[in-house]
Amino acid sequence: MSTDELPVNVTFDAERGYIASAPALPQPVVALSLGGLRRRIEALMVDVDVQLLLDGRAERERRRRQAQLAR
Repeated sequence: MSTDELPVNVTFDAERGYIASAPALPQPVVALSLGGLRRRIEALMVDVDVQLLLDGRAERERRRRQAQLAR
């Protein structure tokens, strides 16, 4: 059983949440959290190692959420 790497581009939209896109995905995947996003992509694809590539917006939102948890 081999596992392929799947690089996935991720951005963030305040109204929709995290949005992932990749040529291997039939359509963009949307989720409220990065964990949910990863689970949805893994459910669509078989035997893949999902590599989330966050753009500036997604990275800022991830840091903002981490800072809120640290309070």
